Amino acid sequence: MPPRTPSLTLLACLALASAAHGFEPAGQDIAYEVGDEAFAGYFTSAGDTARGTVLIVHDWDGLDDYERQRADMIAALGYDAFAVDLFGEGNRPETTEARQAATSALYADRERMRALTLAGLAEARERGAAEPTVVIGYCFGGAVALEIARSGEARQVVGYTSFHGGLGTPEGQSWPAETAPLLIAHGGADTAVPMADVAALVEELEAADLTYEVEVYSGAPHAFTVFDGERYQERADTKSWAAFTDFLGEVF
Repeated sequence: MPPRTPSLTLLACLALASAAHGFEPAGQDIAYEVGDEAFAGYFTSAGDTARGTVLIVHDWDGLDDYERQRADMIAALGYDAFAVDLFGEGNRPETTEARQAATSALYADRERMRALTLAGLAEARERGAAEPTVVIGYCFGGAVALEIARSGEARQVVGYTSFHGGLGTPEGQSWPAETAPLLIAHGGADTAVPMADVAALVEELEAADLTYEVEVYSGAPHAFTVFDGERYQERADTKSWAAFTDFLGEVF
């Protein structure tokens, strides 16, 4: 297969998005409730011609301008985008300890993790988001996207993508035969999620006879797509976004 060459439009989007301090959201923050709890998502519409929706699950910082930027970039590609909130309105942890606590609570209660993600998807559809849907996530959010894929609970989902996400399958879980295609974008130098986890996931997906692609970027550490992060790697970010846009074109 020839190497993917990002379009000028894609590169322009990346260049604009990387200027984080000048970012101005094109969409709107969305207040919604799950049970008696308040949450704050973000919705950007591609308009009447939207080909589908991308549901974005945030990393361990909670939903912030990073996910908003990605949502706006997705809308510019012609898809509605909804960034779901799994931590709750106002809960945007700023310390490592607080981030670990927020994510650990959901890893320990995967039923809640799934319920909150699916509630965000339901809210997106209530807001008029186009069907079908692709579920994606970054870091912690990547693990959530795969959790939803294994659960088989989401309807009208045609694909899943993990960007430098957790890849382990919890004991007792497996991959349903009808799981939609998956794209795994991973850094070859990721020490938080080592290549052994990638290999184990590939074995599981092969055993389940699923359709998947794994993209590994040399020298890319964990969180390589986070624009202003100290581990950002432009080459891996650009290539993974190009792979993702190709994936969207295939599954929608």
